[in-house]
Amino acid sequence: MGKIPPSFRSAIGNPNIRNPSSLFRPQPPSPPSKPLPSTKKKSPKPIPQPNPIFKSPNLEDAKKIFNSIANSSKDPRFPNSLLHSYAKVATSTSDSVKFLHHITKTLPSFSPDRSTFHILLSHSLPNPNSNPNSDSDSALSAIHQTLNAMHAAGVTPDVATADVAVRALCSAGHLDHAVHLIKEFASKHCLPDTYTFNFVVKHLCKARALSTVYAFIDEMREKFGVKPDLVTYTILIDNVCNGKNLREAMRLVSVLHEEGFKPDCFVYNTIMKGYCVLSRGSEAIEVYNKMKEEGVEPDLVTYNTLIFGLSKSGRVVEAKKLLRVMTEKGYLPDEVTYTTLMNGMCRKGEALAALALLGEMKGKGCSPTECTYNTLLHGLCKARLLEKATEFYGVIKEGGLKLDNASYGTFVRALCRDGRVAEAYEVFDYAVESKSLTDVAAYSTLESTLKWLKKAKEQGLAV
Repeated sequence: MGKIPPSFRSAIGNPNIRNPSSLFRPQPPSPPSKPLPSTKKKSPKPIPQPNPIFKSPNLEDAKKIFNSIANSSKDPRFPNSLLHSYAKVATSTSDSVKFLHHITKTLPSFSPDRSTFHILLSHSLPNPNSNPNSDSDSALSAIHQTLNAMHAAGVTPDVATADVAVRALCSAGHLDHAVHLIKEFASKHCLPDTYTFNFVVKHLCKARALSTVYAFIDEMREKFGVKPDLVTYTILIDNVCNGKNLREAMRLVSVLHEEGFKPDCFVYNTIMKGYCVLSRGSEAIEVYNKMKEEGVEPDLVTYNTLIFGLSKSGRVVEAKKLLRVMTEKGYLPDEVTYTTLMNGMCRKGEALAALALLGEMKGKGCSPTECTYNTLLHGLCKARLLEKATEFYGVIKEGGLKLDNASYGTFVRALCRDGRVAEAYEVFDYAVESKSLTDVAAYSTLESTLKWLKKAKEQGLAV
């Protein structure tokens, strides 16, 4: 029923139908006779970037350039800056390390520190998109080469070193090596901090089975004493909710309590979102009630998520009640809120009431979006209110708004069913001219509708 907004930030409204047709025309700040202003922000003018000092990965050329400018700055950060510039274009970690040796030999006053080697670590691996055939084993070897150079210089790795190295491996697509390295650091150098640990957990959740993630967490806890924190459990809960495993999500909440953590609003919102996506509004309300029992105060996302779920489940009356609670708490509905409720009302066949809600929405200073208009057009067509749908389409066209696939297809079929084929062709023209749909997609919908209509008439079926 129109596009369901991907965001769960908002909620609803309440309809009292007086004169629905008076609600069609968009209100200020955009005059109805002019296209609605674009909400897209103008992109700022790009800041011109200075020309890179090193344009070639050739090590000998880089040494010559360095020799020519080595004494041009007294800034102690200058050598690191030059190393960073060369490491970005170098084709191997070996060349970057050799270039560092040349710097220290040429400038005896320069002593590499941790930040020096962090530069090498961050540029030690190629981007997997730029070099998809890069050897996985050589990736870990490049990291170790830098760590060995660090050790030779008498610089001790710390938690920041582990973080830079692990992130470099994950960014280059070498997750297994990142897991190996974090264990190596924990046994030989230092324990990873929670940021690094949770970074690896998050990447494992995206790319590995849940059993692998749990095995990593258990091993880090048992061997090295690294325990999961609230962020860790939040990552896990978000992952299982995305996988529609809500039972496991609730089990993790129980584990949270056993570990001495108190689930926050974000955790409960994540679980509620999972239930709402599955149209399980009752379970979402149970989580909401549990949340309040635990003394966790709902926020704007909580109310918007529940209103989305209730509207999606067809429980519009409850969604409206929740809107009142939301407003009493000081949270104001926005365009996503209203559009979500309109979608639920249209699903229930209450298209006129949804249309009336458009007036309330604008009366409260909330500007409808293209999604709002498409949702209502789709709902009016589904309710077989073709005259009002046609009038509403005129508003969309006058405002220069785009049609989405659902509203376009539904409107074209409704017009053809009513024998108004010429008007359907006009809608097709507008969809193409406004770049709402591609020529092929728009014509394919129109053609299939006309074929269906012809077949129905030949068989004497009601349309």
